[in-house]
Amino acid sequence: MGILGDSLDKAAANTATRPIPKSAGAQMRFLVRHEKGSTKVVAQRLGISQRTVERYIKDQIKHPRKELAGRLVAEVTKDWQPRVRARAKKQAASTGGIVIETRARFGFTAAPGTTDDGRIRLITQHLPPAYAARLFDAQAAGASEQQLQNIAAEGLQEIYFKDRGRRADGLLVEFTDIDYVELDF
Repeated sequence: MGILGDSLDKAAANTATRPIPKSAGAQMRFLVRHEKGSTKVVAQRLGISQRTVERYIKDQIKHPRKELAGRLVAEVTKDWQPRVRARAKKQAASTGGIVIETRARFGFTAAPGTTDDGRIRLITQHLPPAYAARLFDAQAAGASEQQLQNIAAEGLQEIYFKDRGRRADGLLVEFTDIDYVELDF
């Protein structure tokens, strides 16, 4: 996925109430339990053999290669505490909203006589629950990175630049050249 989709996933992972299992064997057992006992599915997810998965489960192998360790942590993190994540997303989409911190280039289409040159800005802004709900729904529907960026740009346009309709009427904001994005809910 892209930078915004990854930030949404990372923010969801940060809502966990307990840390993921530490050892490779415990992580592998968690994945097998999550896949209803199928070592074959876990092997396909990790890109290793089924026999290797079985050896990790029995603690015959204790220390994975560096790239496998990274994939293992990433896969466990995806599936860790799904109800906690769902509850946090539901709260953000209904009452809490989402905080976006970004450094990116913002370009403008505005009234004649104003500057519309894009420039890099560092913005930290709380977006209302409606935009959080739209981001979550779009991500769940498999939206592209550009579609997620458009939703975030629309939220920043309305809340940050237009101040909820109190200024800059007719301003259109482009959200490009993203240096980084961090989300929190």
